[in-house]
Amino acid sequence: MNILLAEDEKSLSRALSAILTRNGCTVDTAFDGEEAMEHMEADSYDAVVLDIMMPKADGITVLKNIREKGNLTPVLMLTAKSEIDDKVTGLEAGANDYLTKPFNSRELMARLQAITRANTFQNHPKLSFGNVTINRETFELSTPTGGLRLSNKEFGMLEIMMTNPKSRISAERFKERLWKDDSEAPETIAHIYISYLSKKLAYLNADIKINETENHEYGLEKIK
Repeated sequence: MNILLAEDEKSLSRALSAILTRNGCTVDTAFDGEEAMEHMEADSYDAVVLDIMMPKADGITVLKNIREKGNLTPVLMLTAKSEIDDKVTGLEAGANDYLTKPFNSRELMARLQAITRANTFQNHPKLSFGNVTINRETFELSTPTGGLRLSNKEFGMLEIMMTNPKSRISAERFKERLWKDDSEAPETIAHIYISYLSKKLAYLNADIKINETENHEYGLEKIK
């Protein structure tokens, strides 16, 4: 899993990063709410661990901001507060679960696995952007013109981009997330699969395309 950890207490952030890394996660860290929102704009994550009490923008503000933008990434709220009202506020703002400090590392991982599993296969089996839909259960890419089944890697790349269409993902990030166990994968592997996807989107008359920035980052945009 690719996790964004937003926690302003640096010693706790380091400890949590170590726990997540030991459990096979890749971790980006943010130490205030504004930085967390910047990460969410710039990248796509499988889940967010979000502390409520942070400087510049608190966790509830961050959560409301990303939900208003249509970002459905699972969020686990992390806080020292234990009052029922605080939990309700977080859940009503769009959190998927709530964990109160102090907590057990096994419980943290179990809750993260539960919210990502529920998000992927129960609450949102399909993702849509423009006239394009992908089905997370069948790996099918479809438009009003028809449908095609994607390979695992093609699907993974398109899912990352469609989860947060405003994100721009680098070739290095794609390789890190989808080819991390393949040491022999060439440096150009992400570009090759982007080419495959672009051809399939064009074949199905999609009204979106994959755009490459000057910094060699990829993202989706509507065709005008």
